[in-house]
Amino acid sequence: MFSDTRDELIEIISGEEITKRVKTLAGEINRDYKGQELIAIGILKGAFIFLADLVRQLTMPVQIDFVRLASYGSSMESSGKIAFSKDIELDVGGRHVLVVEDIVDTGYTLKYLKDVLELKGPESVKVCCLIDKKERRKVDIEVDYVGFEVPKGFLVGYGLDYNEQYRNLPGIFNLNPSYEPRSYIPSER
Repeated sequence: MFSDTRDELIEIISGEEITKRVKTLAGEINRDYKGQELIAIGILKGAFIFLADLVRQLTMPVQIDFVRLASYGSSMESSGKIAFSKDIELDVGGRHVLVVEDIVDTGYTLKYLKDVLELKGPESVKVCCLIDKKERRKVDIEVDYVGFEVPKGFLVGYGLDYNEQYRNLPGIFNLNPSYEPRSYIPSER
């Protein structure tokens, strides 16, 4: 007997909409940092696709680095506890820093990272996120560049995952896990 589960995925933002919005965000960042250099710091793993698409649209000199922080683990709800497993490698002292995040939900992770970065003496720290879920915010954190505001749902696709699945989807989907097994019983011949 073979059984598996099927998750329901409902597209809420298409790949085309994301592409258009990323270009618009890059235009705003290009305007704000005109004539300056920038360090873009992506938060792994979710922001890697968004960061890659965004920095290819930037016109100023950009250095790229990554951090790895998590407050979810394998749950669909934030734990509120931050795990910092990879720090930045570039010196941000006296530099303009743009933190690139896939989704800002409770704000715990982003606030923690921004506080840590501020201790390193950057010229400025701004935040760019693909998805902002303001109504779920638990801490006060400012997001300077927002791709989309989404009020609810557990989102996957375009880098966002659930248990390391769905990152490769070109759009953003609301995930509704379904645990109704489909069974296959081979016919007897």
